[in-house]
Amino acid sequence: MRYLATRALLLSTLLLGCSGSVDSRTRLSIFAASSLTDSFQDLASEFEAQNPSIAVELAFAGSQILRLQIEQGASVDLFASANQKHLQELVDDGYMGSPKVFASTDLVMIVPIANPAEIETFQDLTRASRIVLGNEFSPIGLYTLEVLERATADLGASFGSVVSERITSLENNVRMVRAKVELGEADAALVYRPDAITSSGVLTLPIPDAWNVLADFPVAVSTEAPNGPEAALFLEFLSSPEAQALLTRHGFVSAS
Repeated sequence: MRYLATRALLLSTLLLGCSGSVDSRTRLSIFAASSLTDSFQDLASEFEAQNPSIAVELAFAGSQILRLQIEQGASVDLFASANQKHLQELVDDGYMGSPKVFASTDLVMIVPIANPAEIETFQDLTRASRIVLGNEFSPIGLYTLEVLERATADLGASFGSVVSERITSLENNVRMVRAKVELGEADAALVYRPDAITSSGVLTLPIPDAWNVLADFPVAVSTEAPNGPEAALFLEFLSSPEAQALLTRHGFVSAS
């Protein structure tokens, strides 16, 4: 019996040794807007390479959804929003520290590769039978509304009314908007430039500068950040030449 007990203890020790060392890195939790998915995955990889003792954990969703989760007590170190509104309200309520704009971008119109509505310019949006936009609570929805209001002011009320009649879906975030076009469930949609660049399933059409908007992307450290020093380090990293160059490659305009 003593032999069997000793053998079991030895086997247990060997198994623990084979399982590898426990990952002792600091887990840095970052909430980021859906439109930042591709760029922040690359940013996280670069940051981890520069800081081997830190592991970045990313969570993506519509900015309004992430804001709600933070208000309901979600533990997070940083929050990167697709607009100033949702982050500023968290700042005003004491959840987040001072925000900092780290990148900006404009909007573009996307259509399916097959382009069944034969849309060639932004003014052709009225040719679409199925238009998908972000809803009124999402940053992309708010930016889109501003673009359409500017265009309607120049093109006439009929442009705005036709577009409104053709809206078939209002989505929670820009990736859901893009997906509708990629799947051929919409003839046209408005998205951020980076979301168009990273998709092989859409055609991109420009929006005239007179009607377009510049979307600012701010970030802030949580006032209750479990890993405040590491969060501050990532915030500083976002302003680095390496991070800004990466954001530019993804279609953002550098904030520096």
